Amino acid sequence: MTDSFFQQYLASYRPYKPYWNYEDGCVLLGCEDMYHASGDARYADFILEYLSCRIGQDGTIADYPASRYSLDSFNSCKLLFFAWAQTKEERYRLAIGSQIEQLRQHPRTDSGLCWHKGIYPHQVWLDGCFMAAPFFTAYADMTGSAELFREVQHCFRYIRAHLRDGRTGLYRHGLDESREQAWADKETGCSAAFWLRGMGWLLAALTDTAVLLPEKQADIKKELSDMLNEAVTALLRYQAEDGLFYQVIDRPDAAGNYTETSGSLMAAYSMMRGAGAGLLDAPFYEIGRSILENVKSQKIWETEEGIRLTDICVSAGLGGEPYRDGSCAYYLSEPVTENDPKGVGFLMRAEATARMYRNGARR
Repeated sequence: MTDSFFQQYLASYRPYKPYWNYEDGCVLLGCEDMYHASGDARYADFILEYLSCRIGQDGTIADYPASRYSLDSFNSCKLLFFAWAQTKEERYRLAIGSQIEQLRQHPRTDSGLCWHKGIYPHQVWLDGCFMAAPFFTAYADMTGSAELFREVQHCFRYIRAHLRDGRTGLYRHGLDESREQAWADKETGCSAAFWLRGMGWLLAALTDTAVLLPEKQADIKKELSDMLNEAVTALLRYQAEDGLFYQVIDRPDAAGNYTETSGSLMAAYSMMRGAGAGLLDAPFYEIGRSILENVKSQKIWETEEGIRLTDICVSAGLGGEPYRDGSCAYYLSEPVTENDPKGVGFLMRAEATARMYRNGARR
């Protein structure tokens, strides 16, 4: 069913936003993984068709929201490396380089981390780590930039030191270094509830970054591997009876709580990929595979309109208007949808990972 679903989904896919956005990047990353797992050229063609009309000959990215200073913008940029490897067209290499200039201009917290967005000053969110760290790591590997490797290491060390809850081992969604936001704890600066997709962003960030690190950066890879092992072990303590994870991870008792699809798939992907890459012990592969199969049996439905991937949180954040206070009630108030690119993209990534390792491949 998944192959027919993916082709149906891609055939009717339209960009999620009118400008360069991270949601499209989730689908593109899914296509990259499915291409490597299956060899089906349709996945590579989808990526290249998406990029070819958006990247100018001088490397300019059409409709790139540079003035927003949003870490989200780096997610789709990860596919520039794929396009460069596939085509050797100079415009893709130039586009990659342009993003490092964007990084140099990005505002930073007093601790040296990038603001999540220009409209969220002094704030660090788990989402941003996934959007940016693998891109910076790939660029550092391409250029040999020791400075960028150190920046990535600093980011993960900071997140573990400041956003990890010592009692549960789970991670808070965000932190405001200024302590000005109403959602920020006055002592720690952290938001309150444990949001599943926030945790999923972190697991995927750790996984995707670690697998890109070259042998010379073995010390950083070991740090990220240990952090990933610690985080997935903590998350598994809260696995629901249906084998998935709740939208608010540690509150199964909360009215309206539900097992959320995208975050569960991120966990499945990270466990399988982490085990296959030697970042996690081998048993984590089967745990992740079981989570994937539970999603496929419980959250995918065939309807008259086509195949639907259900129970995906549309979006969640902190602050803004209307104000998002980071509470359990807030995360449970966000709309739930189906066939959202964040869910479908990670279904593709998890399915591809299961196939790659089942067939004995390693990447």
